[in-house]
Amino acid sequence: MRAFTVHSGLAAPMDRANVDTDLIIPKQFLKSIKRSGFGPNLFDELRYLDEGQPGQDCSRRPLNEDFPLNFPRYRGASILLARENFGCGSSREHAPWALEDYGFRCIIAPSFADIFYNNCFKNGVLPIALDAAIVDRLFDQMYASEGYELTVDLQRQRVITPDGEEIPFEVDAFRRQCLLEGLDDIGLTLQRADAIRAYEDRQRIDSPWLFGAIR
Repeated sequence: MRAFTVHSGLAAPMDRANVDTDLIIPKQFLKSIKRSGFGPNLFDELRYLDEGQPGQDCSRRPLNEDFPLNFPRYRGASILLARENFGCGSSREHAPWALEDYGFRCIIAPSFADIFYNNCFKNGVLPIALDAAIVDRLFDQMYASEGYELTVDLQRQRVITPDGEEIPFEVDAFRRQCLLEGLDDIGLTLQRADAIRAYEDRQRIDSPWLFGAIR
């Protein structure tokens, strides 16, 4: 998992409340568990005028010109501004996979669905919950200024606007440290690889019958 320390990037809007995980990545794309390749199908029903299918060449599909991520001004965006209850619906980990694969490193919203919020941290995406009035102000600034970029400093827990304003945010200390070090659940486990091997070696001596069927 990529570490997140300080990130500066173009902001793009998802200006609607209660965006669910099926809108983030529709159900037909859940057959794959590779964690990669979902970016072209992020917000598939909104980005394209036809119905997407797994393995389809998205470069040939008709675009919905009214969808902000298709606007030239938001091309290459890596910070998503969203509204309340972002990521609600079914608990599919494919949703943060699609966001990360598209290029989003951070999502700023007034609130998130709990499971989606937790899944983001496990996949290198930083979800930041800010007061709705602050999010409103960020939307206004973004719409008023093409090329609007934000800097997110996870170490200092600050969102920094182009005019230098620093907006503090809260994040769980353990999750913050995992993102700073680029550690997902597997990475955390591998940190204890020597202790796990030592335990298994002791078990083979103390309880050899447990390993009799293992080849």
